[in-house]
Amino acid sequence: MSEENESVNKIYAIKTTAKQERTVVDNIVKALEDHDEIHVVAIMAPNELKGYVLVESPDPIARIEQLREMVPNARAVVKGETSFHEIEHFLVPKPVVSGIDEGTIVELIAGPFKGEKAVVKRVDTSKEEITVELYESMVPIPITVRGDNVRVIDKMQD
Repeated sequence: MSEENESVNKIYAIKTTAKQERTVVDNIVKALEDHDEIHVVAIMAPNELKGYVLVESPDPIARIEQLREMVPNARAVVKGETSFHEIEHFLVPKPVVSGIDEGTIVELIAGPFKGEKAVVKRVDTSKEEITVELYESMVPIPITVRGDNVRVIDKMQD
């Protein structure tokens, strides 16, 4: 595996128009179909990295600049390159219930109780579910929802 002796891939960040990251990824794919002189190994637009698309390529930055010019909503190539170690945390999925503990105040963002505020009573990380009790309900009824159906509003301090 002497891949390091061959051309080593570099990771470049392309600045995009706000909320156009997915569109830029699609347009890069389309542009690459027509221009086989530009080599791209991977394209990534992590949700946590707003306004940027990451492109992995063995080509120099000048080729990535050429690619950027062909893609609408791609604003600029960030000077320099990034290392794999700086972006590898984007490749590991986080459990949707991470950061949610018992006593945390959340807002339900999906389902029949959408918009309601609730207190977390139990967290099941294996199923990625949480059990909550609605704030303004007369009778405390436990409701189990998926972790991605809530938004954290306030964490309880111990």
